[in-house]
Amino acid sequence: MRGSRRSDARGAIGVDPVVARLVLKFGGTSVATVEHIARAADVIARQREGGHEIVVAVSAMGDTTDRLVDLSSQISRRPARREMDMLLSSGEQVTAALLAMTLLERGIDAVSLLGHQVPFTTNSTHGRARIADVGHERLELELGAGRIPVVAGFQGVDEHGEITTFGRGGSDTTAVALAAAIKADECRILTDVDGVYTTDPRVVPEARRLERVTFEEMLEMASLGSRVLQIRAVKYAGKYNVPIRVLHMSGEGPGTLITFEEPDVESPVVSGIAFNREEAEITVTGVPDRPGAAAALLGPISEAEIEVDMIVMNAPREGCVDLSFSIGRADFDQAMEIVREAAAGLGVGDVLGNDRAVKISVVGVGMRSHAGVATRMFETLAREGINVRMVSTSEIKISVLVEEKYLELGVRSLHEAFGLERTGNGSDQ
Repeated sequence: MRGSRRSDARGAIGVDPVVARLVLKFGGTSVATVEHIARAADVIARQREGGHEIVVAVSAMGDTTDRLVDLSSQISRRPARREMDMLLSSGEQVTAALLAMTLLERGIDAVSLLGHQVPFTTNSTHGRARIADVGHERLELELGAGRIPVVAGFQGVDEHGEITTFGRGGSDTTAVALAAAIKADECRILTDVDGVYTTDPRVVPEARRLERVTFEEMLEMASLGSRVLQIRAVKYAGKYNVPIRVLHMSGEGPGTLITFEEPDVESPVVSGIAFNREEAEITVTGVPDRPGAAAALLGPISEAEIEVDMIVMNAPREGCVDLSFSIGRADFDQAMEIVREAAAGLGVGDVLGNDRAVKISVVGVGMRSHAGVATRMFETLAREGINVRMVSTSEIKISVLVEEKYLELGVRSLHEAFGLERTGNGSDQ
């Protein structure tokens, strides 16, 4: 992978005061129809008029990927992964070609490129391939000739020449990897929101757009349920120091810049409240208090590639403990079956399940240097009568598992308790 970006171009999507090299990524909602594609071309044209060098990455149009998945399900319950990659990668190919055509019709030289034409070299894991390298020679050639490369997102090619895809949201990763390869000044993600908010405005209308968040904060938010950016894209951007700006598809406004923390700027204690509705919990009572008992229960879960998030084990009593852990709701039925089978051999008391839990998290790099965040969080939830079932922490986040019915109340109360609707705590107003 090539080096860091060439300069600092941090203006809004309108014409910047300096010539910049930019990657513009248009999500599925931004290119859902031919009319949307025309508007995307307007945004690109404005940047081109400013003299900027542009590379574009695109997703499939609207719900194209879902429709392709549905077609495959009508043929096979478990379609071959290689053939699924061949099928799903076609969606981005259509968008790239249509957008390039639109630009050419306007007299703007453009060329559509598939992943293997860049090329994006990946491993051979179909459906969730990892990028090994991104070639920049073809991109530099096109840019040098004054053309705009329009790259089909979400896809690459392995060492055997087989088409691979990066998984849902993979076009974000395509865009960031392109930005790293060509040393872009910014990678701009144009979508149906105008930035990253302190929390979901549909839950808290007082939520405010953040002017800036760190890679660490965005990574936590993405992993905790925020769907603004794919987790892998944020990790990739942090690794190669690629600034990301999230903007509305119209290209208007400053959006939210995602970058490294600036040491001369004091960070807010809490930058946002994230949440995930798709949680479940399993409790195993009467687990023998002896080495290996927990591993005997959780090992089969891991072998089934089910991710365990929070784990709580109480103090021993009468030679036994109770073990609770959380998983994704989609894995609940399979996990319950696995745990019951494992528990049968341990002589445990009972296996209890709840597939109606949610996770609420407070996130902020300022938590490193401020005490009392956990206390305020627990006091706030207690005042609302919300019982905390599990807790997990990192340097910059605290997550709690609560009953599903308390999600909106918990998010609203924490948003207010940490003053996120006020000017001066990371908001733009």
